[in-house]
Amino acid sequence: MGLRSRFSSFAKHTDALTPVDPSGRIDPQSGVAVEKKSKAERLFVARLDAILLVYGCISQVIKYLDQQNINAAYVSGMKEDLDLYRNEYNYFQTFFNVGYAVFLIPSQVIITRVRPSWWLPALEFCWGILTLSLYKVTSAKQIAFCGAFEASAYPGTLMILMSWYTPQEIAFRIGFYHSCQTVGNMLANALQAAIYKSLNGHGGLEGWRWMFMVDGIMTMVLALFGFFILPDFPSKPNPWSFWLRDRHIEMAKERTERFRRSDNKKFTWATIKRTIRSPLIYFFATLYPAAVLAQQGYSYFQLFLKSLKNADGTPTWSVEQLNAIPIGGGAITVVTVWVYSFLSDYFQTRWLIVMAQAVFGLIPCIIMSIWNVPLGAKYFSFFATYLSLATAPPIFAWMSDLSPHDSEQRAFILGLSIAMYYAVGAWSNILIWPTVEAPHYRHAWQSCIALWCLVIIELILLHQVELRYIRPRNQRIAQEKWEAMMAAEVPNKLSREGETIQGEVEGSVDTKKDPAIGRIQSASTA
Repeated sequence: MGLRSRFSSFAKHTDALTPVDPSGRIDPQSGVAVEKKSKAERLFVARLDAILLVYGCISQVIKYLDQQNINAAYVSGMKEDLDLYRNEYNYFQTFFNVGYAVFLIPSQVIITRVRPSWWLPALEFCWGILTLSLYKVTSAKQIAFCGAFEASAYPGTLMILMSWYTPQEIAFRIGFYHSCQTVGNMLANALQAAIYKSLNGHGGLEGWRWMFMVDGIMTMVLALFGFFILPDFPSKPNPWSFWLRDRHIEMAKERTERFRRSDNKKFTWATIKRTIRSPLIYFFATLYPAAVLAQQGYSYFQLFLKSLKNADGTPTWSVEQLNAIPIGGGAITVVTVWVYSFLSDYFQTRWLIVMAQAVFGLIPCIIMSIWNVPLGAKYFSFFATYLSLATAPPIFAWMSDLSPHDSEQRAFILGLSIAMYYAVGAWSNILIWPTVEAPHYRHAWQSCIALWCLVIIELILLHQVELRYIRPRNQRIAQEKWEAMMAAEVPNKLSREGETIQGEVEGSVDTKKDPAIGRIQSASTA
């Protein structure tokens, strides 16, 4: 029997067992029909959501709580207590970004060689200690070490999520995880307002110092749970993950094979050579930073509120209100992130979701560039910026879609994209958003318009590159993997079928009762 005939024979068996989605949806990168999930698989995904995703989200809330403490503390008394009246606020962000950018790519390399369940919690515990020590902060340079230790958390967790979820599930999970940044921002403002009111002056410490202490302790406690919750990768699971059973690991491996995705491997120099020859690194290393930097106007909402004065010269908003008002914008972001991410998975489109946000993002930028508009228009513009803070989930889901066969390349591009944002942000914040110009920045909003236009152009170009080159290549590799797997499976299957048939024939004839058969066997033996 020829190989083609064997494939046809094997397909007849497998087609009857494959529960294909009646909608006829096809995974665009592998070209395979999307299978209808069994009850066991649905329970497995729910288990991932309830344990892995929830832990990642809590960790992300705490991480972003750490980052936003500087912003909340600045408007809650740190500016006056430390005499920060020039661009020191920008310097805090700059030194944090420098530490983050420098350490991020090395961390992405290390995480392919060291178990994430060891690496990520260990770094999280260290940054908890550093966050606690920031209650004694006196210089912007001290925050650089926090940036270095926090650099691994976001991209490292994304790598784990991309390894356990399928392309049909990943955007919404990244979106849910990403939205916890906003939840952390909201909690930072809410907690800072509560702590300032209840603990300001307690023990001789200002309220903003207490926030660093409380947050640092929470971070260290959460880090200890990570050693037992993070599952590592399906190809090399964490033996300490108490919630993973052998059947879960086997199902995760089957899901990886179903979409023809590769297992996670160690980072090598060959990875760099492959990556620099790929157009993906040049698109995503510029697309993601441009999209995130174009959104930065929302970060200066509190400084805008702080600049507002009543007719008698008194501040329009109290310290508690300065921390509470942006919570409304955070709520807008959480809802939009979930909606955008759900639509991205449901319609299996990434670039259109980012395109919609780019168009929405241009509106407040244009209004604020004019500046001489009613105060209500400025409030509207700041709140409207929160509608475009959901670009990361579809961008990273798109990156995962386009690199299903090279997990090391995916890790490197992911790390470089995020590092580029922090590297550019380290100097651009001082030049484009100088604190001394607040609340009217001469070139900031115009720069955001240019960045959104760049995002739109890159989206169109990358989509065309995907359709013409990347998607056909991924489908070809997926087909080659399938043929190799079938070539290895068919002989084994035919051998098993042959043994079964032989056993059935031998079992159907009793040679002791049929002398003729017995004579034939004796003759053949002789």
